[in-house]
Amino acid sequence: MSDMSHVKTLTDAPAQSDGPSPRTLKRAGIIAGVAAIAIVAAGIATRIGATGDLKEVAADAAVPSVSVVTPKAGGARDALVLPGNVQALNSAAIYARTNGYVSRWLADIGDRVHAGQPLAILDAPEVDQQLAQASADYQTALANQKLAATTAQRWSTMLAKDAVSRQEADEKTGDLAAKSALANAALANVRRLRAVLGFTRLYAPFDGVVTSRSAQIGQLVVSGNAAAQPLFTVSDVRRMRIYVRVPQGYSAQVHPGMEASLSLPEYPQRTFAATLTRSAGAVDAQSGAVLVELQAPNPDGALKPGAFAQVSFKVGAGGGNVLSVPGSTILYGNDGPTVAVVDGNGRVTVKPVTIASDEGKTVAISAGLAPGDRVVDSPPDAIHTGDHVRVQNAGKGAAHAG
Repeated sequence: MSDMSHVKTLTDAPAQSDGPSPRTLKRAGIIAGVAAIAIVAAGIATRIGATGDLKEVAADAAVPSVSVVTPKAGGARDALVLPGNVQALNSAAIYARTNGYVSRWLADIGDRVHAGQPLAILDAPEVDQQLAQASADYQTALANQKLAATTAQRWSTMLAKDAVSRQEADEKTGDLAAKSALANAALANVRRLRAVLGFTRLYAPFDGVVTSRSAQIGQLVVSGNAAAQPLFTVSDVRRMRIYVRVPQGYSAQVHPGMEASLSLPEYPQRTFAATLTRSAGAVDAQSGAVLVELQAPNPDGALKPGAFAQVSFKVGAGGGNVLSVPGSTILYGNDGPTVAVVDGNGRVTVKPVTIASDEGKTVAISAGLAPGDRVVDSPPDAIHTGDHVRVQNAGKGAAHAG
């Protein structure tokens, strides 16, 4: 009986499960889906963040970085220093007036010559032959003229005796006039060729110095060739002309008769006195300056034609409003000198300026800048008004020390 109770007990026990219940599987699927969605969302968010960072980096890279300086007050200056070009008082390029070959040259560069002094001799055999032929033609014309004169005189005598008609006598008189005209034409041709033959000698037109010579022995010289170089150049260097372009802002302060001083690189410890002799009286549209001429004595020949000089005028500095900036801030273009100014928002404005004097490292500006402007140092050539830039030294102070 105990066995039967044991069997009953086993029969009455609950049945054991073969796997997880459907509720558990559903819960696990929901959790896996949520996890997958979270992973995808995290990836998308990371990618969006990386794209934003990339755009920000690209935007930063697109904005150039510049350094700026602030103009320094130039103070009241009493001298206007401008570049000048030194030229001889008179300079003549000597060309040949006839074709030929250089037979001799009698002066070289640096030689002092006098007016009428021969510089070179040309050999022109063609002109010699033409002159000989013209002389022979003239002699023939003279002989015909003499014969015509004798004939006309005889017919005039016979006309007085009624031996010939007046018509025949007039014909002989007309023939004499024609032969005389031919003789005069032949004489003119001879004189012309003699003058051309005289051009085979080249002479100095005035006292001066030979500053160039291209003549070489045996060189063929062709007159009237526009591309030909002058055989000689003679310059009168006893006095020199100096041409200077004065900015419009100073043109009212320079006038004929005022004194100026010159300085040249080859004479650092020496100055030369000059006097302003004339002014163009007009402002050049391209440079915005007035061309003036000065003259300076040159007794020792220290001033050379074509030289560069610094010309110092005793004038005020545009009312004392001169500002000094580094020379590296100036942009030179078709519209003249300009500078790039940056405002507080990093926006660029390109301003035209007027240069009072260029001292190399620094430039004095008489118009176009304000004392508080932030000027871009070493601006790129492609910079334009409206561009955005990042100022590198904004927090360090950008004052120009001068």
